[in-house]
Amino acid sequence: MKSRRSITESDKLEEINISPLIDMVFILLIFFIVTTVFVEEPGVDVSRPRAASGEQLDKNSILIAITGDDQVIYGGSNIGVGGIRPLVKRLTRQDPMPVILQVDAAALAETVAKALDAAQLGGALRIDIATDKG
Repeated sequence: MKSRRSITESDKLEEINISPLIDMVFILLIFFIVTTVFVEEPGVDVSRPRAASGEQLDKNSILIAITGDDQVIYGGSNIGVGGIRPLVKRLTRQDPMPVILQVDAAALAETVAKALDAAQLGGALRIDIATDKG
């Protein structure tokens, strides 16, 4: 036979221990910080042209900047047009990803064409040119 127990005033309400909850929140915070994809900026500001047909691009991509004096910049250093192909080949070896060219409005079309060709030969998944939405 089951016995019943009645709650009396002498029984204390037990408090909830929230220290494991705080530990779990910190573990989740660390997990999300570690798994976040960081975008590596090219390290130089360019004056991008405006385009009405602009769209949001993928965050996991290779950002290469072409300045107004035709320098090709990646990660804050000048790699030149000749450095695009090996860079793209090395970065897309494990995971294919698109290349985004941030081209200054004053850059020569010849430099942009060479950069597009080098990225294509390096095995870029897709090549886009970054613009300001206008």
